[in-house]
Amino acid sequence: MNHQDIPPKPASPPHTGSLPRVPSGGNGSAPAPESVTWSQPLPEPPPRRAPNRVTFWKVFFVVVIVAVAGSLVWLAVWLNSSSGADKSAADAPGVLQTTATAPATPQPLPRDGVAPAAYAVGDCFKDFDPEALASTVVSCDTGHSAQLVATYSYPAAAAYPGADPLKAKALEACQAATLGPAANQFHLNYQRSFPSSTSWDSGDRRVDCYVTADTGNVITASVLP
Repeated sequence: MNHQDIPPKPASPPHTGSLPRVPSGGNGSAPAPESVTWSQPLPEPPPRRAPNRVTFWKVFFVVVIVAVAGSLVWLAVWLNSSSGADKSAADAPGVLQTTATAPATPQPLPRDGVAPAAYAVGDCFKDFDPEALASTVVSCDTGHSAQLVATYSYPAAAAYPGADPLKAKALEACQAATLGPAANQFHLNYQRSFPSSTSWDSGDRRVDCYVTADTGNVITASVLP
C-alpha cells in the first residue's frame, strides 16, 4: 500500500459550535425521520375563459356571407354562360342551299304525298300548290309546274322573326339561286314559301324559293345548272 495516499488525521475534532443542537429524547438521541419531503404550494390554475359568444357569431356570419357571395358569383357566371350560349346559337348564321342534291328525292318517281319538310333543292312538282300539306314529286324531264331552286334554314334556336323578315329572306334565297339555260325556254315566276308562327313552333325553320309556271305542267326540264 502506498502510505502517501492516506490522508493525515486531523489535529483536532471539527468545530461544531455553529451547528444547531438537537434536543435529546428519552434515550438521549432524536430518531431520524423516515423521509423528508420538500414541497411548495402548487400555483392555482388560471381561470377558464368562458366561450366568447360574440366572436363565435361574428365568425359564423362571415362564413355565411362568404358562402352566399360565392354562390351568387357562381350563379351569375352560369347564367352568363348559358345566355351567351343561347345567344350564340340564336345568332348563328343560317344555311343557304342553291345546289340540287342527286337525286333530290328518293327514287322511284313519281312520288305522291311528299310533305313540305321533305322537299329538297332540285325537286320538281306536278300541279304544285305551295299551301298544300303534300305534293307529288316527279322527274324533272316530265311535265311539272314548279321546281324548288333555293332554301334558307334558320338556326334551331332562332326566335320567330315575323312574316315580313321571312319574306325578305326568301327573296334573298331566290336572288341567290343560279338558273341554267333551260330556264329561258319557259315563262317562269319566282314563288316564295315561309313558315307560319305555328309551324315555326313545330320546328319549321326553312324558307323556300320556287320557280313556277302559271300555265300548268309545262316545264319539261330542270331549270338548275
